[in-house]
Amino acid sequence: MRGPRSWSQGAAWNDKNLAAGPGREALGRSRGGLSTKIHLAADRRCRPVTRILTPGQHGDCPQLIPLLEAVRIARRGKGRPRTRPGRAMADKAYSSAANRAYLRRRGIQAVIPVKEDQKKNRRARGRDGGRLPAFDPGRYKERYTVERCFSKLQQFRGVATRYDKRDFIYQATVDVASIRIWLRDPVR
Repeated sequence: MRGPRSWSQGAAWNDKNLAAGPGREALGRSRGGLSTKIHLAADRRCRPVTRILTPGQHGDCPQLIPLLEAVRIARRGKGRPRTRPGRAMADKAYSSAANRAYLRRRGIQAVIPVKEDQKKNRRARGRDGGRLPAFDPGRYKERYTVERCFSKLQQFRGVATRYDKRDFIYQATVDVASIRIWLRDPVR
């Protein structure tokens, strides 16, 4: 028998197109109302390279692998585009064993701090917990480039406020803002 409905649970989606799946418009409930998360990969010059939109209540950690698989950096001459960055700098939200294993398999250096609860769990397991992953705090300071890229994107009112209802319209807004950022600071 089910108990009373919890108010923190929220209502089910009101989407009639069940074939497309829930969350297809990248709008989700959070404490502040409807929101969207932009997961972003940026280069060292604070320009967006690739992005993924998700509903606001979705977690960050599962989006790291799809985000890195979407990276395509064109070469100046002939040849295939680069798909493997030298290092992945991310905050604690992207720390997980699966993400670290994926980065190791691809030969990408992980500059991701370990969450405190993950450290505690390793210590609780004793010798079986293993060694903490290597972390370079000096390199982690360079992660500001992503934050600066977000600041540049949010200079565009349509990106900062998300008045667009449809996902593909909002994606186009983010793409146009990204193009304008790239045009301001072209590759030399």
